[in-house]
This record gives sequence, C-alpha cells and structure tokens, in this order.
Amino acid sequence: MPLIIISGIPSSGKTTRALEIKKFLQEKCEQEKKSFRIHLINDESLHVSKEAYRAAVEEKKARGALMSAIERVLTKDDIVIADAMNYIKGFRYQLYCIARSMGTPHCTVHCGVPTNEAKKWNSERPDGYEAQIFDELVTRYEEPEARNKWDSPLFTVLWDDPTVPAEEIWNALVLKKAPPPNLSTVSKPAIETNYLYELDKVTQDIVNAVLEEQKSNLGSYTVTIPNSTMKVKLPARSITLAELRRLRRQFVNINKMHTILDISRISELFVQYLNTNFS
Repeated sequence: MPLIIISGIPSSGKTTRALEIKKFLQEKCEQEKKSFRIHLINDESLHVSKEAYRAAVEEKKARGALMSAIERVLTKDDIVIADAMNYIKGFRYQLYCIARSMGTPHCTVHCGVPTNEAKKWNSERPDGYEAQIFDELVTRYEEPEARNKWDSPLFTVLWDDPTVPAEEIWNALVLKKAPPPNLSTVSKPAIETNYLYELDKVTQDIVNAVLEEQKSNLGSYTVTIPNSTMKVKLPARSITLAELRRLRRQFVNINKMHTILDISRISELFVQYLNTNFS
C-alpha cells in the first residue's frame, strides 16, 4: 500500500500533519471496511536524537534507519507515513524507488512554513533543535517540486492551513485517482498572468526603498512605501542587504505556492512579513 513522504524544515509541523493523516486514514479504513495497517515512522519511533543531525556520519545513520524501517513494513496491506524532514531530494528519490520496486503508489506532503515562524516554534519546544543545527538544516533543505516524479503527486500544506487535504491523498493513493491541482501546481487564471512579475517587482521595490532610507536617513525607524500608506518598521539596528534578500526570497517562495491572486495586496502583505520577521 502507499508510502506517504512527509517533508519540511525543522519544526514546520510535520508530525502534527502526519498524525492528522494517520487519524483520517484509520477512520477512512474503518468506514470503507478496509483492513490496511497504518505505520507512522519518525525519529521518535526510531529513537534517533536531534543531536544526530550535528554530524554527517550520524545523520547518514539516521536516514539509513528510516529507510530500513520503511522497507520492513511497506507491503500491499500496509500504509506507511514517513514522518521526517526528508529534506534531501536524493533521499526522497531513494524512498520513491523503494515504493516503485514494491509496486505501490506514493506521494509527498510538503509542510510549508516561513523560517522565522518555524524558528519560533522550535525555540518554544522543550526538545527543539539547537540553534546552529536548525539553521544548517534550513540552509540545506531542498524543497519538493511537483515536476519531479519522486515528489509527485505533491500536496503542499501551509502552516496556517486548518487541515491536510486528506481526502485528496486517499483518492490519489488508494483509489488511484489523479489528484486535483494543488497550491504548487495550479495554473494561474489568465487575468493574473502577470502575478509572478508583480510579486517580484513589488517586493524588490520595497527592498530598495528600505535600503535607500537607511542610506540617507540613519537612525530612521520607519520607511514609507511609495504609492502606499504602509510603513516598514525598522529595528534599532542596520538591516543588511543579505537579510533583506533572504526575507524577500522566503516571501516570494511562500506566495508562489499560495498565490494571493489579489495583486493589490502584495505590498501590504510583504510589509507585514518584514515587520513580523525583523528582530
């Protein structure tokens, strides 16, 4: 039966989503009178410490333990949820090959979240990743792409989505129906064909406005955005170009997945994003 590959940066809600999927599958199997066994495999069930991600050798052992556990239980009567970061595309390809060799379908569930939000959640957890490990894992994360056969079908779940697309996952993997277009693959309506252009242009204009204000008015703590009533609230320090580029890249990536469609709100939402993530 299917292999469900969960993927996301540290503290992006992967286990929460995996448990939602497991609960739905258990209820669905009971409702449909299907006797599939459902396995949730993650670092906790394998007794893998977060410290394992500090060194490459130990991390490789952790991935090996996950793969071995999946191979042991993946059969025609078992549904396996691989609840781990699965952040290396080459490793996701290996998992795809395991499913393919057994003639069973698979899918990828990507937990999308802004890095600062995940970092906040991580800091609030008693068993969170150490800051250096967290940052290194985020840097190395290779986001799933629907055009890759090993990531497809891909279901993207954002941090503020109320539920996972469980029914669509069931249809794609158990009923073998083609999944509906999701946030990462849906075609934009013709009226919004310039959405990505505007997303890129508006965010770059705001970055330029912040840099220009800092250059000409040292000590200023607000930046008025041209043709807008919105203001960027600067912290009591200089914001570097690298930091602005990083935040802009994160915002653009999130909104490529979760298209706003209302182009007029791009400026407002990017300013809010900057104000929330400046520390």
